Amino acid sequence: MRKLVVTEFISVDGIAEVEKLPNVTWNDEMNAFKEDELADSGAMLLGRTTYEIFAGSWPSETGDFADRFNALSKYVASTSLQALDWQPAQLLAAPLPEAVASLKQTNGGNIYVHGSLSIARQLLSHGLVDRLRLLVYPGAVGQGKPLFPSEEPVALELISAVPFSNGVVALEYAPVAKG
Repeated sequence: MRKLVVTEFISVDGIAEVEKLPNVTWNDEMNAFKEDELADSGAMLLGRTTYEIFAGSWPSETGDFADRFNALSKYVASTSLQALDWQPAQLLAAPLPEAVASLKQTNGGNIYVHGSLSIARQLLSHGLVDRLRLLVYPGAVGQGKPLFPSEEPVALELISAVPFSNGVVALEYAPVAKG
């Protein structure tokens, strides 16, 4: 059974809009964090917006990381896209919770949700997220799109916490099952 892993860049106050995060220098520790994710990844699950952003830039990237990232299977949750140019990719036909529950039953390595806040929030509320991998940037931004839904609390169990030399902290959590 595959695990579903949500990976996000967030502020200390939980805002996951990359353009609002404090500036930090990307370093070897952050690179290693992303390399570890890629090594653990068998596919990615993306919403329409993130898919379009990634499809507009990743195919032109070069190097080992880009080659491996581009080769991953992509599952795209969208009701408006008709065709996917960044291959290998497929549109999810069923409602998101059912489609993801089915995907988790297949073989092929863990499925990572990169960005795609609305997807991440839906999957958290349906109890389908197995791990959260967060790069927490050193600063609070005050307002923006939060990772966690405000309607209901999300209990988490800390798996690891690693501070980086640039002030970023890598956190990994497992959501605690309700009930």
